[in-house]
Amino acid sequence: MSTTTTSLLSSPLSLSSKTHLQHPQTTPTLKPTFSLSSSSTSSIKPLSISLSPHLRKLPPPSAMAIEKETPENEAPLTFLKEDGSDSVRGRFEKMIRDAQNKVCEAIEVADGGAKFKEDVWSRPGGGGGISRVLQDGAVWEKAGVNVSVVYGVMPPDAYRAAKSDGGSHKPGPVPFFAAGISSVLHPKNPFAPTLHFNYRYFETDAPKDTPGAPRQWWFGGGTDFTPAYIFEEDVRHFHQVQKDACDKFDPSFYPRFKKWCDDYFYIKHRDERRGLGGIFFDDLNDYDQEMLLSFATECANSVIPAYLPIIEKRKDTPFTDSHKAWQQLRRGRYVEFNLVYDRGTTFGLKTGGRIESILVSLPLSARWEYDHKPEEGSEEWKLLDACINPKEWL
Repeated sequence: MSTTTTSLLSSPLSLSSKTHLQHPQTTPTLKPTFSLSSSSTSSIKPLSISLSPHLRKLPPPSAMAIEKETPENEAPLTFLKEDGSDSVRGRFEKMIRDAQNKVCEAIEVADGGAKFKEDVWSRPGGGGGISRVLQDGAVWEKAGVNVSVVYGVMPPDAYRAAKSDGGSHKPGPVPFFAAGISSVLHPKNPFAPTLHFNYRYFETDAPKDTPGAPRQWWFGGGTDFTPAYIFEEDVRHFHQVQKDACDKFDPSFYPRFKKWCDDYFYIKHRDERRGLGGIFFDDLNDYDQEMLLSFATECANSVIPAYLPIIEKRKDTPFTDSHKAWQQLRRGRYVEFNLVYDRGTTFGLKTGGRIESILVSLPLSARWEYDHKPEEGSEEWKLLDACINPKEWL
């Protein structure tokens, strides 16, 4: 499969792993890498830059904070060093790898011919990942589903860059473990919605210069829905599946995480949301660890029943050039959010991560028209209104 991965922290745990720190008293959420990339990387030509001799001796800034991956021929049974199948780490890894297999299989069946390309990679400091990309299929313009299981010691610069507040102090190296699954699915048909989902687990030990501090752990993730056109029965179905998954554990989860999702995927400079929401949570550690592991598993397992029935219903809907142009404009909003506000993406860009991996969540094509305003009352206007004024769909 065609991709390689950057580093431990170069892109969202996600393809767009979202971090919205709600508990400032806890250790901040840091993002492991999933690298998806398009299959066209060979066509990109690097710039030729001449450096003076003394500058050539210095490593690039990214090398100071980013540890590059090593391509592997096949995926191991586990990325853990020891047999940890009964541990939370081991069971979370099994869950995300099972979810990756199931989602990729469902995507290929729905597409009817295109296949995912896969890259397996390892990280010298510990762990590795599996990156899968399907591009230019019959149904999907680009679909990426990645898993990552990485651990070791995080350098101080990477630790500070990953903090939501940009931390000014200089902690020592931080032992960490980070694992997750991340996916963005961009269909071709403008009546078929884009989907993003991401589920992750993180542990960090005390910094080397803070002996005796307790270990921190937390879960994060979510599933969100970004259509270009509103079919209310589709939106209700999607949100109902999310609510059903949440209600199995705590009836407060869906309203809490639905609002969190609306608030997180907010394009401040536009005063609108990227899409029609779903659920989102981060830094979740104030419940029993076993319960949260089961909850994350339930959420990951809900992706296919929430999304694939909508794709089957909409993938062959006839559309016009005008419909396609509106989809491209909404994809422009997707690009703006990911490049301006998504913490995982901006971290990767600032620390010199592999550009193909960082930007894999972006669609193959998007559009920006000067001062575009849909006609009030039109189907396009209804979508924009719902993005500006989030609704309760259930």
